[in-house]
Amino acid sequence: MRLAKLAGATALAVTAMTGSAMAEGETVCLITKTDTNPFFVKMKEGATAKAEELGMTLKAFAGKVDGDHETQVQAIETCILDGAKGILLTASDTSSIVPAVKQARDAGVLVIALDTPLEPIDSADATFATDNFLAGLLIGQWAKATMGDAANDAKIATLDLAVSQPTVDVLRNQGFLQGFGVDLADPNVIGDEDDARLVGSDVTAGNEEGGRRAMENLLAKDPTINVVHTINEPAAAGAYEALKAIGRENDVLIVSVDGGCPGVQNVADGVIGATSQQYPLLMASLGVEAVKKWADEGAKPENTPGKDFFDTGVALVTDKAADGVESISVKEGMDLCWG
Repeated sequence: MRLAKLAGATALAVTAMTGSAMAEGETVCLITKTDTNPFFVKMKEGATAKAEELGMTLKAFAGKVDGDHETQVQAIETCILDGAKGILLTASDTSSIVPAVKQARDAGVLVIALDTPLEPIDSADATFATDNFLAGLLIGQWAKATMGDAANDAKIATLDLAVSQPTVDVLRNQGFLQGFGVDLADPNVIGDEDDARLVGSDVTAGNEEGGRRAMENLLAKDPTINVVHTINEPAAAGAYEALKAIGRENDVLIVSVDGGCPGVQNVADGVIGATSQQYPLLMASLGVEAVKKWADEGAKPENTPGKDFFDTGVALVTDKAADGVESISVKEGMDLCWG
């Protein structure tokens, strides 16, 4: 009844998933930004399968849109009241969520950030994520190498996530710019660089409609844009449609991050030049395992040596390999993709 009231009050898209129908055992909560993005769909699949394997109950919560911070706060409160042993969280607002996370940790709940580090990162007990700076760096290096001398006169647009600049957004953006050879100002901020090649940035909410709208806005500012970085592959698909509408789909280089099956297919089809593939199913399944270990042994997960998070891996996917940039083929990317 409490969950039903919460959903009605906040327009929360909530699903309560169990490892097996009404399974006995510890409860773990998964709180994602949306339940429609294939990345989060796969994350929930991974968490559900692992919870079933370990005899745990999984309850999954998601807002209707990326950026729905208040929904995530109320979901955390619900998980505390339900006696959850752990919360796996992809935060929409990585700094504003911290007080709610502290409330959960103070109640003895293990909180693991998935994919998107909190600000500061140690606000969570652990972070299981792609090295998002590296993901951006790889596509930036690839784009620069692919363009060759023309990179010196590039017209660059970045299609980012949200005005709040969550950490995943900043890391991918800044990694891409550094990889492309743009001098960073404050590496914690999007849009403060003074490189003349940068046309501008706009936000997409991580979806196709947002990507199309952002691309249209930036093309209105400078119709000669020829390099586009996007926060994820749905935004890249939208950017492509905007370019196609003006007949420029074949002379603009688009790079992205995700590695979902539709995105990898878009690499094969030439919509995206290259993408950095991440592994959401692994993030979520490892997160559930960590909550189980916390419940059984009181042990918290450890970071990857030399990093302040547990690195779940990343690989550049393209069929146009560039010298000096490690990559895997589209066929290999298809074997590893999700969604």
